[in-house]
Order: sequence, then structure tokens, then C-alpha cells
Amino acid sequence: MNSITSKEFEAVIKLPANIRYEYFIKKVADSEEIWGLYDDGWAMTADDSGILLIPFWPKKEFAQYCAYEEWSNYKAQSISLDEFISDWLPNMVKDQYKPSIFWNRDDSAVLEIQVILNDLEQELEKY
Repeated sequence: MNSITSKEFEAVIKLPANIRYEYFIKKVADSEEIWGLYDDGWAMTADDSGILLIPFWPKKEFAQYCAYEEWSNYKAQSISLDEFISDWLPNMVKDQYKPSIFWNRDDSAVLEIQVILNDLEQELEKY
């Protein structure tokens, strides 16, 4: 279990959304798992135009940090990277949901699914 230090947590959680996104891509390619919040269904939110967003995090600690307020009953749950790429992302395209990458209680990186797929594939080629 490769958990992170509180020092790394404090440093990363404050980074701008685009840098947290880069961290997410590197970490999930490395650990081969992605974290969401689950409680009888996955945590979801919506953007200003009503598009449904599903938040994902690179580590359990970051997901747990965001399990508060309306998500306080949610628990961090892992998704294998393979399942994320082959199952989750294609289904999200079909349902017209967008991934909200690495929310920090303030903002997140919301990108097109194809961009995330390309970035993950490029990162995975390094392994």
C-alpha cells in the first residue's frame, strides 16, 4: 500500500488544477489504480451548465479528504486502471458524463475523456 506522507499531501493538495492533473496521470499510471467516492452509488456533481461530473483522485487520502458535507457518508473506493480505461471512460462518453480530476474541495481539472485516455496511454508507454 503506497500511501503518501502528510507533507506530500499538503504540498499536492494546494497545487493548481492543471498540475494536480499531471500528478494524477503519473500516480495512477504508477499505482494502476484510481480512487472515487462510493456510497450506494458513486459520488457525482455537476458543472454550471448541468453536465454531470464524476470525481476521481490519484490516491485514497485525497478522495477521503473530499468525503465531507454532502459526501460525508461516502468511502474512498479504488478502481483498477484497466477497468477505468476499458470500462469507465467509454461508458462516461456514452452517458455524456465528464471526469472531474483531483478535486481539492476548491476546483478540479475537467477534461475531455479522449484527452485523459491519450495522456494515460502516453504515460503508460513509459513503463
